[in-house]
Parts: sequence; structure tokens; C-alpha cells
Amino acid sequence: MSTQRIVVLGGGFAGLWSAAGAARKLDELGIGPDKVSVTLVNRDAFHSIRVRNYETDLTPTRVPLRDVLEPIGVGLVAGEVRGIDFLRREVNVVGGSGMETLAFDRLVFALGSRLVRPEMVGFAEFGFDVDTFGGAVRLREHLGRLVAEATSPVEGDFSKRLLVVGAGLTGIEAAAELASAWRVTLADHGDHIGSDMGPDAQPVIAEALAALGVETRVGVSVTSLSAAGATLATGELIPAATIVWCAGMRADPLTALFPVERDRAGRLPVDEFMRVKGMNGVFAAGDVATAIVDPQHASVMSCQHGRPMGRFAGHNVVCDLLNLPMLPLAIDWYVTVLDLGAWGAVYTEGWDRRIVAVGAAAKETKRTINCERIYPPRGGDRRAILDAAAPVVERPPGYRS
Repeated sequence: MSTQRIVVLGGGFAGLWSAAGAARKLDELGIGPDKVSVTLVNRDAFHSIRVRNYETDLTPTRVPLRDVLEPIGVGLVAGEVRGIDFLRREVNVVGGSGMETLAFDRLVFALGSRLVRPEMVGFAEFGFDVDTFGGAVRLREHLGRLVAEATSPVEGDFSKRLLVVGAGLTGIEAAAELASAWRVTLADHGDHIGSDMGPDAQPVIAEALAALGVETRVGVSVTSLSAAGATLATGELIPAATIVWCAGMRADPLTALFPVERDRAGRLPVDEFMRVKGMNGVFAAGDVATAIVDPQHASVMSCQHGRPMGRFAGHNVVCDLLNLPMLPLAIDWYVTVLDLGAWGAVYTEGWDRRIVAVGAAAKETKRTINCERIYPPRGGDRRAILDAAAPVVERPPGYRS
């Protein structure tokens, strides 16, 4: 009997845990890679702790995938996914050795989301981001050059002016972090900074940004970027030597290959088992998928949902392959912990975002999440990695009042 093949596309939070979840279930069943193989495809050889890309020190934001995959018997292919043939059950990947075709019996699609990059004059040349590790490195190198080339340390120095466009969670966290060394303006097209955080948290965010010296602008629409800054629809120029774009996210564009209806963010509909609705043997998890996680709410683009979606997708893809009962995913809690730089953080619970902690207490929880909870076990311990991939929903992170 030939080896059956599970292929996981994407090495982010959902993809990594899909692969580990599949390996865990196979280990539980005593099935080796000679009978069922698991292969993960990622654009490079690293698992990116993407939610930390706004931080100044990027050193701890990447985990070598082989450190996690090799101990649990999962193969790794580094390359960009170029196409998927669902009839032939093949994936085309372009890597260092050219085009490679991977056959699959079951597929988990977990290529994540991307920053929306507008067709805007000057965006390619003058727009920076923290969407990827490479983008964050490019921003840090640019800021380093500004420091090295600075001729005047005075407060009004143009080189110190930095504009963050987009006041969602990523934009707020980037602005708060960068405010320690730069004159930051945070701008958004909406009526409020942090509109996604709800009315209880918005005054806290405003207080923190004011304390950090971050200027805020709302109701603005950027039409072009240049070396002088960002031009608005009104013709006004916001002067800035650095423009960090944090406005909008969409699922990976390869979701367009799937013969299903996608949502406004380009995400694929999946059932409670993470199966793409209307497709046999194809699963999706993380930012490329929308799942109903409780009776009233769909999943959001966050590692909070991507990680459990991945663990359940990995478990269930093995069960589907071997005709075993699958486990439904249900998540009965939702929290948000927003980093606010040197000021601290704000921690909310529930979809209505009720505040439960602010300042240093919330900041400690944020550090625990970003630096410990969302990392895979380190040190190459096979059992620890497999145990961490169990198809369970973790409880909310704690906080100290």
C-alpha cells in the first residue's frame, strides 16, 4: 500500500499547529510516516511570531521550523505556493531548486492573511509595514539610517516625524511602541481611534496615546505617499519621514482558487471540523478561514483563533483520511490584550470588550502571551510538542489585578 500524504500549506500559527496536530493524532494511533506522511510548506524556514513585529527587537520573533517539525516527523518544504490542482490533488511550489509538485490525499490550507497594499502613488517606495518579518526588518533598517544620518537632535527635526496609517490593533501597538523614540502621528479613516476595541476601551487608549505623546487624526483619507509625507484627499500634507501602513488585512489571494464563495476578507467558509464547505478532503484554518466559533460569532484574524483552528484541523484531517470520528471546534471565550507601549496595556473580555485590567497588570499578561503562550515548546522535546498540539481550547490568559 502506498503512503498517504497530508500536505499543510503555511507555517504560521494555524499551519504549524495543523501539522503538529496531525502528527499528534498519527502518533496516538501508532501510524508512522511510511503509512501517512505529513509535509508542511512555508515561504521560508521559519515560524514567525508575527504579532511581535511591531517591537524594536526582532531577534526573538522567528522560530526555526525544523526545531519543531523534525522531532515530530513532519517534513518541511520551503517555497512559495503558486497553484493548487484540486482535481489532480497537487500543489505547485517554487523554491530554491525551482518548481516542485507535491501530491496530496488531504490538504490543510493555512497560508494566512496579508496587509492590503493599495494601488497608491508612492506606496511602493515610501510605505513601510510590520506585516511580515521582512517588512519589519526593512522598517528597522530605514529608521536606523535616519538616526545615523541625523544632523540635528532638535524636536522639530523632520527625520523624527513618523506617521502610522490605520488605527486598528496593529496600528495602535506600532504607534505606541515607536513613540518612545519618534514623533508619532496615528491616523485613521474612521471616526475613532481603536473603533474595534469598543466604547469602554477607547478612552483608555486615548489616555495612553496622549501620555506617550502620540498625535491622533481621524476621518482622514490618504491618497498618495512621498518623501515629504502623506497627502490626504483634502490636499493636506501630513509631514513624515517614515510612513507605516497598518490599514486593512485580507486572506491570502490563493483562496481565489477554491470553487466556493468567500467572505469580504477573502476567507473560506469552513464547518466545525475545519473542512472547507463543499469540498472533499480539503481543510482550512487560521486567517484564510471563517468558522463559527460560538452560536453568535465567527472566527477573527488572530492567533487567538488561528492556533486552536490549526490544532483541530490537524487532528481532523487525520480522522477524515482514516474514516474516524472528528472533533468539532467551539470556543466559549474571547479576550483582547492591546499593547500600549511604555504606558502598559489594556485587557478586555468578551465580544463587547469589557475592561478587566489596564496598565502594568495588563502589560504583564501581554508579555506572557507574546513571549510564552503563543510559542511552540522549545528544545526539541518530541513529547512536549505533541502534547501542545492536543485538540483542546486553552482557557483565557490570567492577569494580576
